[in-house]
Parts: sequence; C-alpha cells; structure tokens
Amino acid sequence: MENIAADNKDGSSVFDEESKQIVFSIPITSFKFDKSLMQEHFNENYMESEKYPKAIFKGEVLNYEKGKANQKVTAKGDMTIHGVTRTINVDGVMEYKDGKLQLNSVFPVRLEDYKVKIPQVLWQNIAEEVEVTINFIYKPI
Repeated sequence: MENIAADNKDGSSVFDEESKQIVFSIPITSFKFDKSLMQEHFNENYMESEKYPKAIFKGEVLNYEKGKANQKVTAKGDMTIHGVTRTINVDGVMEYKDGKLQLNSVFPVRLEDYKVKIPQVLWQNIAEEVEVTINFIYKPI
C-alpha cells in the first residue's frame, strides 16, 4: 500500500465574527497528487469533478468569542460533497496571529457518507475515511 495524499491551496472561506456564520468552498479539481494518474482517477472516477466541482461547508461557529486570542471552536453546519449534503460538526482552533484571525482544523470524511464509490479492485488501497486539514486566514471585512 502507498500513502495517497493531495494538497489544495485554492479553497476559500468567509467568517463573520458578529453572526458567527462560516462558509468554505474547495474546488475539487484543485487537489494536487504526486502522481498525475492518481489525480486523473480522483477527478474522473471517484469525485466526478465535472458534475460536482466543489465541496462546500455552510454553518455556524458555536462557541466562538470575538477578540479571544486562542480558542477551541466547533462549527456545525452542512457539508456538501459529491452532490450529497450532510450536517456535521467540525472541531478546530481559531487564533490571532500577526493581527489576522486563523482557523485550523483536521477532521474525518467518510467516503460512503457522500456516495463516493471506490472500485472493488482498489478498495484495499483507498481508505474509507480521509483526513481533511484546513487552514484559513481571514481578513477583516
């Protein structure tokens, strides 16, 4: 088995400190793999990127305190991936660094929850659950 990992630097997010509403959007075709064949299979066979071009989360950061320097938070909202929307909770840390608000989070996504099908031939090579890491830096609106 080999480690399958991808990076995506094209995601964007908006966070309203007053209402505590948060949205992030990640273009599926922007995931970059070490091997181009992996990237092709990811987009064409598993994620169907032409049909479902983005992963989107819309929700509210429940326990955010405006102005607090470093805090653990939980966002509750709807995640849409591969045309399927599910309500999830995402834990993370919000902190001020260099005068900017940052959000860092690592959370699991189960492929079957979003009807992402893995061919039987590859089911031993691809995890049923993938680890998603997000890092956003917010600018004042």
